[in-house]
Amino acid sequence: MRSSRIGGMMLAAASLWGMASASARAGDITFWTWRQEDRAAFAELFADFTKANPDIHVKFEAFAPANYNTIVSAALAAGHGGDVLGVRAYGGLEQLATAGYLKPLDAKTVPELANLPAEALAAESVRADHRVYAVAFASQTLGLLINKDIFAKAGVTPPTDWAGFLAACAKLKAAGVIPIANGTATGWMDEVMAGIFTGPFLGNGFMQDVVAGRATFADPRYVAALGHLLELRPFMPPGYTGIDYPTAQQLFLSGRAAMFAGGSFEIANFRKQNPKLALDFIAPPAPKAGEPQYVSKFFDGGYAVNAKSAHGADALKLVRWMGTTAYADKFSSLLGNISPIKGVTISDPLLAKVAKLNEVSVPYVMAVYFRYETPTGSELLQNGLQRMMAGSETPAQLGAEVTAGIAKYYKPFQKK
Repeated sequence: MRSSRIGGMMLAAASLWGMASASARAGDITFWTWRQEDRAAFAELFADFTKANPDIHVKFEAFAPANYNTIVSAALAAGHGGDVLGVRAYGGLEQLATAGYLKPLDAKTVPELANLPAEALAAESVRADHRVYAVAFASQTLGLLINKDIFAKAGVTPPTDWAGFLAACAKLKAAGVIPIANGTATGWMDEVMAGIFTGPFLGNGFMQDVVAGRATFADPRYVAALGHLLELRPFMPPGYTGIDYPTAQQLFLSGRAAMFAGGSFEIANFRKQNPKLALDFIAPPAPKAGEPQYVSKFFDGGYAVNAKSAHGADALKLVRWMGTTAYADKFSSLLGNISPIKGVTISDPLLAKVAKLNEVSVPYVMAVYFRYETPTGSELLQNGLQRMMAGSETPAQLGAEVTAGIAKYYKPFQKK
């Protein structure tokens, strides 16, 4: 069944390649992405690019997010694919780059790389040689989206520490509101929620220890942080184990839930679906009053040049332009994302607040460090979180399972 689906996707992609090659002209380049919802914004952005580069026209082509990696890999392996590619960060980027599918970028070919901070460059680099293969397009921040009207009506102030957070949840529940919209039926959102609430308990010290191999995910600090997730269960929707991502979104958007544990990537979508929503974004609670409230941060993806593009010079011009402040300013304005480009102007007050929260952040650990080999840390954590939140597994068991799975390829864990 799975092989037939993949075969169908590859056949469909092959047809698209054939049509594209038949109609392509000199000066025409294609841009591939998994974000169909960005089509209108990119029509404006690419119009700006063509105005500055009249001989180059860009065609936007989007594929379903769930199938995108498979389609891109198959296309590139066959010597096809878009001229400029939206690529994932970290492990997703490395798989394509090490296979030789992407053109390496450097200060000579893309001087605009100087506009990016070191962490954004690292997200689009190969670990072995630190060469950069894409221009990062957005950072994402994980925290709490809240309905200010519900908080005000219940007489609840957004909490800043864990005890205050649990008390606020209890008060919201007593007022007849679901405190936290999230359920556990969608694995990747379970990982998001875990990252949000465990990050402040772990801090950057633990992150550094685990990456260096001085600690594993069986460490008492991590196990204790996971344990705090269990305290959230009384404040999640009834039947939360069957509540998936879209249902949780609607609980929040409809005003039935006061909070949604998610990312800054939700802001534009939530505003579009409910323009009257009194939306705010806050950092998750600190362990104790006065301690840092860490948000979790990661980079979403980047723009890369197909190494076998027949229009490599034009594709490189587009990627260079995507590394400029002019592009980043309009990108942020149109799409409600925080561009990592230095000097970008964030006109949206809520996005500006999120950018400020990023100054006190921890890495979104599995995405940043443990999505390079199989089984990924994300796969291990997501599966275990669903069992833990359902009560069939303990935090200690989950920490041990994640450690054992990663230890199959991560040498620092093999010494423990």
